[in-house]
Amino acid sequence: MNDPDARPAETFAEAEDALLSRWPETRLEPSLDRIRAFTELLGDPQRAYRSVHLTGTNGKTSTSRMIDALLRALDLRTGRFTSPHVERMSERISIDGEPLDDEAFVRAFNDIAPYTHLVDRAEDHPLSFFETVVGMAYAAFADAPVDVAVVEVGMGGSWDATNVIDADVAVVTPISVDHADYLGGTAVEIAREKAGIIKPGSIAVLAQQSAEVAAVLLERIAEVGATVAREGLEFGVVSRAPAVGGQVVTLQGLRGRYDDLFLPLYGAHQAQNAATALAAVEALVGGEEPLGDDIVRGALAEITSPGRLEVIRRSPTIVLDAAHNPHGAQATAAALEDSFQFDPLIGVIGVMGDKDAEGLLAAFEPHLAHVVVTQNATARALPADQLAVVAREVFGDDRVSVVPLLADAIDAAAARAEAAGSDALSSGAVLVTGSVVTVGEARLLLGGRK
Repeated sequence: MNDPDARPAETFAEAEDALLSRWPETRLEPSLDRIRAFTELLGDPQRAYRSVHLTGTNGKTSTSRMIDALLRALDLRTGRFTSPHVERMSERISIDGEPLDDEAFVRAFNDIAPYTHLVDRAEDHPLSFFETVVGMAYAAFADAPVDVAVVEVGMGGSWDATNVIDADVAVVTPISVDHADYLGGTAVEIAREKAGIIKPGSIAVLAQQSAEVAAVLLERIAEVGATVAREGLEFGVVSRAPAVGGQVVTLQGLRGRYDDLFLPLYGAHQAQNAATALAAVEALVGGEEPLGDDIVRGALAEITSPGRLEVIRRSPTIVLDAAHNPHGAQATAAALEDSFQFDPLIGVIGVMGDKDAEGLLAAFEPHLAHVVVTQNATARALPADQLAVVAREVFGDDRVSVVPLLADAIDAAAARAEAAGSDALSSGAVLVTGSVVTVGEARLLLGGRK
């Protein structure tokens, strides 16, 4: 445990090490007692600004980035909390669309560090890594100060440390089964946990859901007296068409229709994320008038979402996508078919040990000519040889290679794609996927950090 008398961190690495010495994100104890005690000692900074809180199984990070961009286009100062990070821990806390630089991250850590020891001594369990970073984010947002915080849950909803915030707008992106060991084995069970971010008097913005999940969310909305806006009813995607570098979409918002917007992201799921983000911002700012066509057009045109169908290299083309469950893999596969003409497409897949590897592989199987199974560098990674057993069941022996080291796996896949690309009628490419961590490591290897 951290020494209460330890000196303040002087470098980013020292702050990072101190945070990582705490309980890991995957070690959960369903209680808000510690984070409530922590934020109370910090002066309840999460009450100093308006907020949008996001939960769901997939699409949270892309949607939160879109909400952030739209709010900034309205001249509002924003704070954004997302998790997990792709490459660097400081990505989790952004002010005005930019991650904290090293100096600001160290300052934010040192501001809250003395209070962590007080909570550690008073509670049965010490503050976890995630709880500590949430407190850092909320305090940094108040210190900035921001007008609006855009906050993505880490896992679930009711017991997630972010849920000490009482958001003006609660956004629920599509819910499916993920983190089953922690949240439940069915979408309905998971929806009950995620519905906990919907608070009395708030506005709930619901992306398209299954009928069973929608019923759970609407029950919570009625129970707490929230207002609801639903994709497909109050807002949604009117039309979309693939375009060079992304797609052109027409969106129906809560306050008006926005025609022929360029969105530099691929796939129908990103168009739906954009519609959800637009509705969330309209709900937050209120009023009857549309946000303004130029404002929405300009904000969406500048959107980036690292590691989400991101073309990171050409010759051969290498695409990174952080799909880590079957629902996400299905959306990614559909977007690849919709927006690209890769033939063949070679997969590099590394997953975490607690994920539905078979379901993810099955979703990609019709779209990948060959798969190179690998693993990322974390202890939670499913070993490549174990993943290979599952992959051979799905793809067959001839379509599976095993290359445990990620850098070598990417090279092997690129060589296959290049060999196919030597045929004038072929355009071979590589898809690196299976985990946010796998994609983050690949992005570093391929020089993706901006």
